[in-house]
Order: sequence, then C-alpha cells, then structure tokens
Amino acid sequence: MNNSNIVQLKGIAASRGIAFGKIAFLRRNALPTKKRYIEDTQAELERFNQARASAITQLGDLYESSLEKLGEQNAVLFQIHQLMLDDPEYIQNISDLIVNEHANAEYAVFTTATKFKEMFLAMDNDYMQGRATDVIDVSRRVVEIMLSKDGNLKSHSIQASGNEDIILATDDLAPSETVQLDKNKVTGIITTQGSTRSHTVIFAKTMGMPSVIQIGSSLNESLEGKFVIVDGGAGLVLIEPDDATIKIYQERKRNEDALMAHLEQFRGKKTVTASGREIKLYANIGAVSDIDLVTASDAEGIGLFRSEYIYLNSKDYPDEQSQFDIYKSVLEEMHNKVVIIRTLDIGADKTADYFMLKHEDNPAMGLRAVRLCLTRSHIFKTQLRALYRASAFGNLHIMFPMITSIDEVMACKKYCQEVQDELKAEGIAFNPKVPLGIMVETPAAALISDELAPLVDFFSIGSNDLTQFTLAIDRQNAELNSFMQPYHNSVKKLIAMTIKNAHAYGKWVGICGELGADEHFTKTLIELDIDEISVVPSSILMMRAKISTLG
Repeated sequence: MNNSNIVQLKGIAASRGIAFGKIAFLRRNALPTKKRYIEDTQAELERFNQARASAITQLGDLYESSLEKLGEQNAVLFQIHQLMLDDPEYIQNISDLIVNEHANAEYAVFTTATKFKEMFLAMDNDYMQGRATDVIDVSRRVVEIMLSKDGNLKSHSIQASGNEDIILATDDLAPSETVQLDKNKVTGIITTQGSTRSHTVIFAKTMGMPSVIQIGSSLNESLEGKFVIVDGGAGLVLIEPDDATIKIYQERKRNEDALMAHLEQFRGKKTVTASGREIKLYANIGAVSDIDLVTASDAEGIGLFRSEYIYLNSKDYPDEQSQFDIYKSVLEEMHNKVVIIRTLDIGADKTADYFMLKHEDNPAMGLRAVRLCLTRSHIFKTQLRALYRASAFGNLHIMFPMITSIDEVMACKKYCQEVQDELKAEGIAFNPKVPLGIMVETPAAALISDELAPLVDFFSIGSNDLTQFTLAIDRQNAELNSFMQPYHNSVKKLIAMTIKNAHAYGKWVGICGELGADEHFTKTLIELDIDEISVVPSSILMMRAKISTLG
C-alpha cells in the first residue's frame, strides 16, 4: 500500500499481523531514586530485603499466569528474573551502598542496576547483552514495591478514552509490561526504540501482537489519539488512513488472522507427514540470543548453530573459556534438545581481520572452513576443547563444513580424539559419544557419500554451496541471479544420492540451506526421504503445516 496522501511511519518489522486502533502513549511514573542519607541502615536494609522477597513472589505469580500466554519455554524468563534478584553480587552491591554509604534503598537498587546493565552491555555475547533490560526491569519492580504500601504501586498509565482499541506507543517495553497487556484492549505495539532480539519482541510474537519497533523520533506525543493501522510484517504505521485503505487492510487482516490461527494448531505437535512419517524440524541460528526465537517458534532442536559468528563478533581469537561459556549456555537453554554446532566456517564471504587471510581471487573455493581448521590446528583444537567441555551440559552434535574427502574427515576425527584424551587426562567432564557429522555442500562429498557415511553419524546438506558449486555460479554475484537454478536436476540428483547412501549405512540426513525452507521444494525433499529440515525460526510452524499435507 503506497498512498502518498497517507502519512506513514517506517520502523522495523517485529511481530507480523495487522492491527487497528488509536495511539495511546504509555506513561511511566517517575520513581524517586535520588540519593538520601539514611541513619538507620539496618532498617533500610530490611526494607530492601522485604521488597526483594515480595518481588520474587510477584515474579513467581507472573510465571504461573504467563504459562498459557507464552508457553513454559518463554514464561521461564520470569524464573530467571527471580534468580537475578537472588544473585549474591547484586544483593551485596546494594547492601554495601546502604550500609557503607548510608544510602536509601531506592538509590542503592537503581545504582546497582545501572552498574549491572552497563556490565552486561559491555559483554561480547548477545545473550548476556539481553540481560541488561532484564536487570532494569526487576530492579524497577523492587523500587515500586518499596514505594507502595500494598506492594502494587501502579508504575505506568495509558491514557485512552472509551472502549476503543488502542495501539500502545512507547520508547520500549519491558518483558513484564508486555505479558501483562490486555489483548482485549491493546491490539498492537509501536516503539521508538527496541530490538528484534529482545524478550519483548519474542513475547509479542508469541501473543500474536502486531508490532513495529525502532520508529524513532517521528513517533511522538503529537500523534496521541490518532487512528492508525499497524502492519507488523512490513514495519509500517499508517496515520489516519482513508476508508479505501482501511478496507484493504481489513481484508488482509482477515486473511492473516486465518493463516495464523491455522498455524497455531501445529504448535506443540510433532512434524509428521500425511502418511505418518516423522520429520525432525530444527532451526538455524547464529547467536545465543537467537535461542529465544527458537523456543518461541516451537522448533524441535537446532540444526545449525553457525559458530563462526563468535569469531566474526570478536576482535581477536576467542579463547577456550569464552567459547565454552557460549556453547554451554546454548545447550542448557535448549534443555537436552539436539543442538548441532558447525565448526567455524571462516573464509569466502565471512572473514575477520585478525585471521590475516591472504587475498584470493576465488575465496569461495579457497582457504576456508575445514581447510582453514586443518591448516591452523591450534585454532581448531581450541574450539573442539570448548565444544567437548560443553557437551556435558546438553545434547551436542558437532558438524564439520566444506568436506571434500575421506582424509579431511579422518583428520577432524583425529583432532577430536586428541582433545578427548587431553580432557580425560585433565579430569574434565565431557560426553565421549558426541555424534559427529559433516556438511554435504560440495559435489565431491555428495559423489563419495557412500564412502563418507560409514565414518560419521549424520549428514547435513548445505544446499546453498552445493548449488553454486554444482552449477559453477557465484551466488554472491547478483548479475548471475537469472542463471541460478535452485531446482536444477543435477542438484536434486546429488541430494538424492546423498540420502540414499546415508540410509544404506543407517545414518540420518538433514538439510540446512535455503532449499530446506523453500516450500516449493519441500515435497521433493519428503519424496527423497529426508530425515531432518532446519530453517529460520520464523518458518517453523509454516513448514510443519506444509509437511503435514505431504507424503
């Protein structure tokens, strides 16, 4: 819809769907957190501890009330918030300010919260950066309780008249604010700030609340009370649209709502074909913070964790401990579901300066992925040590990319054995039976898949590279798009050959490239007897619904 007479605000699409209503701004009450001198520090300390205990109880109630709205995997955030309030360092910081500086508890709580927020934001870890919003949220709750005699101070208000639907506007929402929204009143969310990786966005998606974030200063209080349409899928807010536009979006909303209602029927169910064959439906991710998207999407596991992003987001080689912390966090967050972590695929279109890779005329076929690992074994072994240490905390599978030969697989397995021997000698716990797999993304790997299958536990087809190498087309070159044929019969034959050879040795085969999420190709994959499909989290329910009609 592009009507030049209608004012449009452009933001980031956060939660798909169409919503209608009048803009109402969320107004938070200012909390008095200015420093005051307290004579009786023990009484002030007790005041803080009582409020903290009440906050923990409230969060427990919020967890229980959120289970139906969000599901257990998302509602668990409020249990994490409870743990934050029990964190010894958090409590000690606040207590020290009260006792040593005679500070009032409100000041001590927010000073500590700000300190922790800055600490989280400084971490080179998306998941921990996401905790910055959480520590402010829980701290605000404690302060509100201290300022309220009954422990239920109303911290914010929404100015709305009558019983009309409203579009909630604000700078950003805390997770606890989002989950407590009245869906019978609030039909959509628009914010000036926010992050697509935040729990607020995850919750909005789970609750089916159309949302547009990062609109910026164009979303201001001069728009209070104006009727708008929120197009969460396009990241648009239409201000005071005409009747014709409203009619068009009403029809779109009917279609959208019908689709979402249909897809929700598949939440919590196994992915099964029409003939009853079960397919594993996993998610592709690149960061720990994406775990929330995985759980919200109802994926059955992680089919591809791109570990190279740990390296790409670092200014130097990430050490063993920092990698271990990340892998351990992923595995624990997935609660023993399968997590397939691909060893670093640096090179080609993904480079980091500190690797000091030489210029290559054809980097896609150059020193990358497993070739880089085998030529710089110290980097490879550091990652493998971190992976095997983390294997004690969940259902880890390790996968090697860009394999072309038996020698490469044997070399990878040799390093795995060396790492296991070292960890055993050091008395460090690990799972000695971590399944090992390879990416089949070169024609060479597909053509000798009958020789590779006995050496590994599973295959995962990387259709993006497999297609470009089979067709001799650089997928990064936009001028060649018209020549790129993802359904080319040669690619299909290589996929079919790979699956057949793997099954002959009792090994399972997945696919994690773009063809896996291509609904036009899903029927072919099912007919070829694929075992697992890994796609972006947002496609999980759509794929599950599609698969249920096939085979």
